Amino acid sequence: MKEVVTTIGDALKLKSGTQLSAKNMREGNYPVFGGNGISGYHDEYIFEEPKIIIGRVGAYCGNIHLTSPKSWITDNALYIDEKKVSYYDQYLIYLLRNLNLNRFASQSGQPLISFGRIKKVKIPLPPLPEQKKIAAILDEADQLRQLNQKVLEKYDTLTQSLFLEMFGDPVTNPKGWEKVNLKECTSKIGSGATPRGGKEAYKSEGISLIRSMNVYDNWFKNKNLAFIDNDQADKLKNVTVEKNDVLFNITGASVCRCTIVPEEILPARVNQHVAILRPSSLLNSIFLNHTLISKNCKLKLLGVGSQNASTREAITKESLEKFKIPLPPIALQTQFADRIKTIETQKAQAQAALKESEDLFNSLLQKAFKGELTK
Repeated sequence: MKEVVTTIGDALKLKSGTQLSAKNMREGNYPVFGGNGISGYHDEYIFEEPKIIIGRVGAYCGNIHLTSPKSWITDNALYIDEKKVSYYDQYLIYLLRNLNLNRFASQSGQPLISFGRIKKVKIPLPPLPEQKKIAAILDEADQLRQLNQKVLEKYDTLTQSLFLEMFGDPVTNPKGWEKVNLKECTSKIGSGATPRGGKEAYKSEGISLIRSMNVYDNWFKNKNLAFIDNDQADKLKNVTVEKNDVLFNITGASVCRCTIVPEEILPARVNQHVAILRPSSLLNSIFLNHTLISKNCKLKLLGVGSQNASTREAITKESLEKFKIPLPPIALQTQFADRIKTIETQKAQAQAALKESEDLFNSLLQKAFKGELTK
């Protein structure tokens, strides 16, 4: 039997939400939905029943959400006011998410999706029982994915709890540790530069060039890792990255993100947006990293960043050198590091399980909308 295909315009009636600025929200219990889900709460609601919404404007355009009952939808989102054909809600949500609608956003100025831009997009329309069967299979795979994600989050919570238990908050310092400037307990603090020619000068392989997009809190993202050749690296030899160096973003939206360099990407250099913090014998890298990413320490660092910002946030080398951290005995730091390594080993297994469940979900998603899942 030939698969029935329709279009978004023929299948759905979309409307824009009702404007409600943050300053006009009055304290209440009803969720206000924008382009990326709940943006606040109000004392009035517009819709009694849940609605499927599509982010309409800004960075979140194309995002798909299902609202709560008794909610307000702002004009940052489109909502499905009417289904002209038989679509099961949960199937429709998966279908719309799979379409990657943000690719239809206008590229001039702020990204924007209009009904006119997406109304001709073709979508499958299988029989309603098949839609429900597909949605049930995807729900099961999605639940497994979410369960693995929660396990991973528990390891992060455990790490934070262990840090606070052993050392206390590094800003309020309730355990009364000696506090020192970073300059006093590191042998190097410094950032690099982008090779002449910028991105066009990068190589397909060679010596790693670490950029801010690679550095996340307690995580190094290998995707988009740049490479330079020996001549380019030689000009950056003063920022050669060594084993156990802590990487710290010092500019832009990712300022204060921090992690330890993974050994497998060495040899490496850093560009001007990333600082190397090299602990002395007084300091353990794992302890330093978890100190800098702890909640209150990060807030304090972000305050330093704001003071030094012109058009965007930045932290100077001098500010980092003068930044004070608690300095417990090195033996206690090492004990903490050993316990963290054990947790990280278990976390790696959880990450592998999460990736496997995400790969499964994405594979099922692709099959579902090619008509292959229920054959």
